Amino acid sequence: MSHPRPSLLTALILLGGLLLTGSMPTLAGETQVAVIVSSRAPRVSFDLVMLRAIYLKKIFIDQDGRRLIPVNLPPGNPLRDAFSHVLIDMRDAQLQEYWNRQYFQGISPPYVLGSQKAVVRFVAGTPGAIGYVWPCHVDSSVHTVLMISLSTAVAGQDPEACPANPQP
Repeated sequence: MSHPRPSLLTALILLGGLLLTGSMPTLAGETQVAVIVSSRAPRVSFDLVMLRAIYLKKIFIDQDGRRLIPVNLPPGNPLRDAFSHVLIDMRDAQLQEYWNRQYFQGISPPYVLGSQKAVVRFVAGTPGAIGYVWPCHVDSSVHTVLMISLSTAVAGQDPEACPANPQP
């Protein structure tokens, strides 16, 4: 059975809630993923449209001419699948076809890192790097620039997901 995919409009409506309230509203059955940058963050206004353009490598540099470096988790990672599903809104075959076309124009897909800890370390040490992790992996070496709502089912499939009720 196929489930309806969240539309970009739905994501933008949720983003509107972030802008108005300062935090992303979470609906029943949703959890959030943090989009992170280094403390030497690129000068970019982050929203879902801009983030999509960065991850599809349609935008390469920030306002200061610094290179933007999006990073992904490995293929098959539940968080990567959900993030790509919400952000890119392409099926795997469509995305693979997109990157095949881009490759012949000299454009490679985002770097792939093996874990969320690796994403945090890479983003923290690489000016212009942009990644995504569960909020429990965010530390003082990076800044959260956007929160994106995903289905809570994703967290249940991901061994790196934050605990539902963290204990102090």
